Amino acid sequence: MAIDPKELRRCLGHFATGVTVITCHGEDGAPHGATVNAFTAVSLDPPLVLVSLDRRSRVCGLLESRPFTVNVLDAAQKELALHFAGRPNQEVRWAADSGCGAPRLDGTLAHISCTPWRAYDGGDHVLYLGEVQQFHIHPGRPLLFHSGQFHHLGDDHNPLLWDDSADGPNAGVSFFAARPTAGRA
Repeated sequence: MAIDPKELRRCLGHFATGVTVITCHGEDGAPHGATVNAFTAVSLDPPLVLVSLDRRSRVCGLLESRPFTVNVLDAAQKELALHFAGRPNQEVRWAADSGCGAPRLDGTLAHISCTPWRAYDGGDHVLYLGEVQQFHIHPGRPLLFHSGQFHHLGDDHNPLLWDDSADGPNAGVSFFAARPTAGRA
C-alpha cells in the first residue's frame, strides 16, 4: 500500500502536542529559531531530549554542532509560534543567555538548555539529541497544537494523576509509601 504523505501528516496531526521554539546562534552570531512540535524527553540519566527538524529548515543546519534551547511556549504565545514558523509578525523578546551558550526566548512556560549529544538520519528530518545542561519552569499554561490548529488547555480542577505509571511524578517512590494511611480511632 502506498502511503500518501498529506494523509499521513493529517493522521499524525491528531496527536496533540505542545509547541516549542528551538533556538541557537547562527554563523553570524545572531539568534535563530524554528517552531517545532516534534520534541520529546529521551532519558533522565543522562538527561537527554530529542527534537526533529526538517532538513530544509535553516535551524537544522545550525544545530549540528551548536548548543540549543528548547523554549516551551505559553498559551499566550501563538503569535510567537507563527513568527518562528515562517510568518514574521512581531518583535522577538530575547532573554539572557540560557547558560550553555544558546539564546532563549523571554516569557516562555519553560526552557531547556542543551549541548549537542548525537544526530541521526530521520528521512526528510534530522533527529537531534541534546544533553540537558539547565532548565527552568515558569508559571502559566501551555500552547497546544492539534489537527493543524493551536489550542489552549482547558481548566480542569480535578486533573487525573498518573501516580501508578513508571513515568509519573512519583516514579521510583513506592505507591503505598506515597499515600497517606487512614487514621484509626
